[in-house]
Amino acid sequence: MSNLRALVFFATPAHDCSYLPGRQSTTMFVDPKTEINRTLYSELTALGFRRSGSHYYRPHCENCQACIPVRVPVAEFSPDRNQRRVWKKNADLACALVPAAYSEQWYRLYARYIELRHKDGDMYPPSREQFMAFLVEGQTDSWFLEMTLHGELIGLAVVDRLDDGLSAIYTVFEPDLVHRSLGTFAVLWQIEEARREQLSHVYLGYWILKCRKMNYKSNFKPIEQFTDNRWQALDSN
Repeated sequence: MSNLRALVFFATPAHDCSYLPGRQSTTMFVDPKTEINRTLYSELTALGFRRSGSHYYRPHCENCQACIPVRVPVAEFSPDRNQRRVWKKNADLACALVPAAYSEQWYRLYARYIELRHKDGDMYPPSREQFMAFLVEGQTDSWFLEMTLHGELIGLAVVDRLDDGLSAIYTVFEPDLVHRSLGTFAVLWQIEEARREQLSHVYLGYWILKCRKMNYKSNFKPIEQFTDNRWQALDSN
């Protein structure tokens, strides 16, 4: 086990929350000079941290605990009726894990997704530098899940391998194909891949009850939350 006590952390000044309007947020980062290997990354993830490019962070807000780390216990997961429908709807896709890197094809899909679905977000406007910094740099064991339809790229999910599971980092997809629910499909695929690799968990990042973009994660049941310094069943009420 790595010596977590030796790590140095920095906290940002309070700033406007990206998820809950009218609230202030503070983020705690691992010192960016720290060398992060997969074991240390796995330990940080188990403590509620996430990776964004070469940065490893966790919310550290003074008066708010709305961002709750969640993970799916793979052996216990059972898809509901809607998830089975999504899986069947996308049975015609070819899916493959490839090493995370830059390609113009991947960037074009990323840029189109940001431009059409997240114009109000921090990542707009997209750029190649942003793509590299967010999705490629800082990887320890990072992969892209390519989703193609008749040879055409329609979805891309960033997947990190951990010692005990997979971490679902980010997913982009062709905005015109929203009816395929490719975000849900990508999570289902990662759960099945973790099962195939005999890994115990898929980490989904932060669940936020009052944020529509983040509360969908509780649809994957059962799901666990990291609160009071331990993993336990999520209370989604």
